[in-house]
Amino acid sequence: MDGQFVVLGIESTAHTFGVGIVEGSKDDFRILSDSRSKYVPPKNKGIEPFEAAESHSKHAIDTLNRALGEAGLNLRDIDILSFSRGPGLGPCLRIGATLARFLALKYNKPLYPVHHGVGHLELVSSYYKLSNPLHLLVSGGHTTILRLKNGRYRVFGETLDITLGNLIDVFAREAGLSFPGGPIIEKYAKKGRVYLDLPYTIMGTNFQFSGMLTNALNLLKSGYSLEDVAFSLQETAFSIVVEGLERALTSMESRPDSVAVSGGVASNDSLFEKIREMAGYHDIEAYRLPKKLNGDNGVQIAIVGLKMALSNISPPPIENTKVIQRWRIDEVDIEWM
Repeated sequence: MDGQFVVLGIESTAHTFGVGIVEGSKDDFRILSDSRSKYVPPKNKGIEPFEAAESHSKHAIDTLNRALGEAGLNLRDIDILSFSRGPGLGPCLRIGATLARFLALKYNKPLYPVHHGVGHLELVSSYYKLSNPLHLLVSGGHTTILRLKNGRYRVFGETLDITLGNLIDVFAREAGLSFPGGPIIEKYAKKGRVYLDLPYTIMGTNFQFSGMLTNALNLLKSGYSLEDVAFSLQETAFSIVVEGLERALTSMESRPDSVAVSGGVASNDSLFEKIREMAGYHDIEAYRLPKKLNGDNGVQIAIVGLKMALSNISPPPIENTKVIQRWRIDEVDIEWM
């Protein structure tokens, strides 16, 4: 397809049900709307998939209508539909997929299934028009160093147990704080003054965080202040990730021209400052999206749908759009490149 298209993307992998609408061509795009509803689990509990799915189901139509209203459009004005196929929580994924399939059939629109993580990467690359970045994807579902090569995002380093976002959220929950834990822990960490030793586990460009979580919680139970433990947790975890990122950067034969950070944890200023400083040492720039776009949203799904449509990729039949709960990012063919 050539020309300009209006694409609606539906995101529903975990706690956020999002609908984003973008308009764009091969040269540029603009965000027309970004509407979200969020499931917040009870205090001291993690996300319960069926409760989150029930929340998504309850708020899906309102979220869709808000997005259309903000864009000044109706569903007949939409050219392309896309939805997050995975990875994620099965009950949550199925709410978004069901709505997307219904709209595609009712309004006879092409429907593109999208890998959630690819959406994060493509949104930051498109937003800044990056041509050859090294990516760091950090969220509740991913902690991965990636680079686009030979039609796929290749993994150059990743967590071997829990993700960075999961580390922070679980620590916050066990400390009696609300969800999501990232913004709250960041506030406490800014008040910390004493660094406490925590396990620093890095193997090449891969990392592990579960031992750090156990030790941080033990320090908290032993009477150390939440501020100092939060500060130490962030300093240690972020240093591990940035070291892995730098090792990946310096080991590549073909040098990336930038570092792009995406995912919910990218909004942490301390983490981004460490990455920016490391990138500057190697004479390249570091980029992240405006904070609102780092978290899960429908815009990241719509941008991939736009790229697929502009590249004349045929959408699959509706019956071949089942969700994929476990779906590695390096299994996805990036056909539009």
